[in-house]
Amino acid sequence: MGTLRVAVINGPNLNMLGVREPAIYGSETLAQIEANLKSVAAELDATVDFFQSNSEGDLVTQVQKLRGAADGALVNAGAYSHSSLALRDAFAAVSVPFVEVHLSNVHAREPERHRLVLAGAAIGVVCGLGSYGYEAALRGLVRNLRALK
Repeated sequence: MGTLRVAVINGPNLNMLGVREPAIYGSETLAQIEANLKSVAAELDATVDFFQSNSEGDLVTQVQKLRGAADGALVNAGAYSHSSLALRDAFAAVSVPFVEVHLSNVHAREPERHRLVLAGAAIGVVCGLGSYGYEAALRGLVRNLRALK
């Protein structure tokens, strides 16, 4: 089996990691998380491409571009995870397996964060593990994709 192509899509405010509420989201920056994922991907014979936007429409467009371009995806849609039917519909349209990632344990937070609109379409959800959640999600996604092929 060849190298797997994985897209990593991050939503609103994730560009502020490291300075935004570090007690909740940790002190690592998005660039540091991406560097770690590149290293893990190389170990797993996978490539990772990164995208971040604060705009829901840009995120939907990026998901639509996955069809035929990625074997799977990791997505941290930020606050859109709790509200964006448009993102869920985009993932359903492209039929690309994905894992939803959250740095914090959304189920231990405010009630409005308990509902995850994307989760029902995902092959898995990782939350509450901080930045390590991205690595766990990547390892789980790659294992799942290899089992499917």
